[in-house]
Amino acid sequence: MDVYEAVTSRRAVRGFTDQPVPREVLERVLSAAAWAPSGSNIQPWRAYVLTGAPLAELKKRAGERLAAGDTWDEPEYEMYPPSMKSPYRERRSAFGEQRYGALGIPREDIAARQRASSANWDCFGAPAALFCYIDRTQGRPQWSDVGMYLQTVMLLLRAEGLHSCPQMAWAKFHKTVAEVLSPPEELVLFCGMSIGFEDVTARDARIGRAPLDETVTFADGL
Repeated sequence: MDVYEAVTSRRAVRGFTDQPVPREVLERVLSAAAWAPSGSNIQPWRAYVLTGAPLAELKKRAGERLAAGDTWDEPEYEMYPPSMKSPYRERRSAFGEQRYGALGIPREDIAARQRASSANWDCFGAPAALFCYIDRTQGRPQWSDVGMYLQTVMLLLRAEGLHSCPQMAWAKFHKTVAEVLSPPEELVLFCGMSIGFEDVTARDARIGRAPLDETVTFADGL
């Protein structure tokens, strides 16, 4: 698979089979992903990979919280601006329409949307998951470095025939994740990432992208 195919075939998959992901594949991907760029090469990410019994335990604990109606954990960072302006507001709304439309869930059925969203904490059935942390003393440029690292991981997973789904949703249950992983106190959970083989029978939307002229300006004339 060449780089262009890896980029254009990568998407947030929300339906996985239970086929195990070999440990050697995950090690190969993460060893190569270590070459992702970072300012002054500080490599501010810290990744934890869960499979087998530890992942099952995390899913169990998260499921129990959902069933009990527990509130989300106090946020450790702001996921979205409190007042999102155009065109980002419209893009986010369009995402919801496409995502839940593919599942046959109308906008007004809030309960059904919440049930669909709860699949996040089962990792959409994936047999492997990565949890990415960053030291809470780091700044915005280092958070950008983490994003480049995660994109590198996802593209390498595609090269291995695997799919993924990055999930900031796990940050809402960061205390539950910490119960299983016991990360150092100075780390903040940025996101989880479900990893596995796609369940091609699952109803899932391929979310489109803005046209080039909305996001890119070529300044090539005098």
